[in-house]
Amino acid sequence: MKILVTGNMGYVGPSVVKQLRVSYPKAEIIGLDSGFFAHCLTNTAHLPETRVDQQLFMDIRGVTKDVLKGVDAIVNLAAISNDIMGKIDETLTLEVNYKAGVRLAKLAKQSGVKSFIFASSCSVYGFAEEGAKTEKSGVNPLTAYAKSKILTEKGLKPLAGKNFKITCFRFATACGMSERLRLDLVLNDFVACALTSGKITVLSDGTPWRPLIHIKDMARAIDWGIQRPVGAGGLFLVVNAGSDEWNYQVKDLANAVVHEISGTDVTINLSAPPDKRSYRVDFGLFRKLAPKNQPEVGLAQAIRELREGLSSMGFKDSNFRDSNFMRIKVLTGLRDQGLLTPELRWKK
Repeated sequence: MKILVTGNMGYVGPSVVKQLRVSYPKAEIIGLDSGFFAHCLTNTAHLPETRVDQQLFMDIRGVTKDVLKGVDAIVNLAAISNDIMGKIDETLTLEVNYKAGVRLAKLAKQSGVKSFIFASSCSVYGFAEEGAKTEKSGVNPLTAYAKSKILTEKGLKPLAGKNFKITCFRFATACGMSERLRLDLVLNDFVACALTSGKITVLSDGTPWRPLIHIKDMARAIDWGIQRPVGAGGLFLVVNAGSDEWNYQVKDLANAVVHEISGTDVTINLSAPPDKRSYRVDFGLFRKLAPKNQPEVGLAQAIRELREGLSSMGFKDSNFRDSNFMRIKVLTGLRDQGLLTPELRWKK
């Protein structure tokens, strides 16, 4: 078996490759990544890419059929995943996330790839006050990132066929310790704040809903998706990936961090205008289709792992929002240094 993982050098990628290496020990695993975040390592004992058989440093926009020769399954994680970057250049976000993603799938089908996994997002539901959203609910994408996910799903649907199975996971918001950590995610941010300043400041009134999923559980879902029988969802499947128990209000996440990291104070801006990024999600379909691959990591465990991981790094930077653990800082920093073009391509 030959598996290609795009975006493997990001936040989620190392966990996905690690899971696939265990589940498919004889598989040839290929990583494909531009390498923008290659240097954003924690104190991991070894380079995560030692788990792949081949690492390609390549822009997803430049993938050719030669790269896909003999590939059985593709896991497409590659994306501009920051809402701020989407505001700076929505066209670029759509080019990389949507157009390049659909182009990759078309090439994959032509090359004989059997299974295509797309990492979509629950953010497509946007502002949703009434009940938990199912896959049949209407979508309301509020950011370029969320729009790119919906457009990609729509672009992938007509490509599915007898020999080309497509699985789109609408993942809850990612969290957890990684060998390439991101701190621009709500739970990770709260833990970093608690460790560096002893204070969490919730900019909203704390009531917005956020479904979360640990990166290890994202990897377990993707593992299922690769070998998913057609009878479990059909040739084209869009499924919310997460668990009902992980639908939390932001204030509850902050208080959970306080429970695990004593001495932390929480300040909530009760006069803040409503945060429109609020949605609860129903994960019943995923629970039905993949009962053996359900999320296993609990909120308290996720917080403890982040605390232990950051502490082992001697992490004390109260200005971490200006560090390489923030994706927007890395991308704009590389552009400001003249290393990347405005289109986010490495300069030769």
